[in-house]
Amino acid sequence: MNQEQLKQSAGVLALTRVRNQTIDGLPEEFRPSDEAEAYAVQEQLHSLLDEAGYGKRVGYKIGCTTPVMQQYLGIGNPCAGGVFNTSTNYIATSAQFQNFSRPGVECEIAAFVGDDLHPAIDGSPFTRESVAPAVQALFGAIEIVDDRWTEYKRVDTPTLVADDFFASGIVLSKPKPAKEAPDLSKAIGQMTVNGKKVGEGSTGEILGHPYEALAWLANSLAARGKHLKAGEVVMLGSVVETHWVMPGDEVSVEIEGVGGALVKFV
Repeated sequence: MNQEQLKQSAGVLALTRVRNQTIDGLPEEFRPSDEAEAYAVQEQLHSLLDEAGYGKRVGYKIGCTTPVMQQYLGIGNPCAGGVFNTSTNYIATSAQFQNFSRPGVECEIAAFVGDDLHPAIDGSPFTRESVAPAVQALFGAIEIVDDRWTEYKRVDTPTLVADDFFASGIVLSKPKPAKEAPDLSKAIGQMTVNGKKVGEGSTGEILGHPYEALAWLANSLAARGKHLKAGEVVMLGSVVETHWVMPGDEVSVEIEGVGGALVKFV
């Protein structure tokens, strides 16, 4: 794709996001052919959404970091999208159901990045161990996803990535200092809807350890000439399968030893 096609692709996605419309997919001439083009479109999308007053990107979400989500979506590798200031909430909140195309929820652990993560001068990749010191705090979190497609299973992965991979909003628990966190290779997370448990999983299923997902994102950004910055929040992946919600549903999540959050769809 040339620069004009990248802009056109991002423009279609921005318009449908702002208007809260569903689409079949991108026109073929504006469809990214691989993930490199997808992230280039995504960057243009973030700029357009900022200009439109939708919000500023303040972090990232990482999808498909656990077997349950890779199997559910049929995608075998992690994918990243943007998190915006206007859709970042804390502890407990309400969400207007009509503001989504088809909202769903996931139970996640999130990290607050306290220091810039610049790539190493020698080009060595980030590892779980090298990113850990930059994590200042952790959160139990709800990711609110939105299926903005007529039939998402027919949409190719690069297009899903270009559109932020279903990202729509987050609800974070009180921050837990990272040094006080439990063993993240086995902390249990669970999600309830209207008081009934609908899913449970271990944070160790996130690539073996949530910090492996953070390292993946740091390396992905480095490959694109970017880096994680101090103050950014990163959603590290869902430990349960996506649950699609209805008006009136009250959703809560809890990550053992980290914290919980709640959202009600009204």
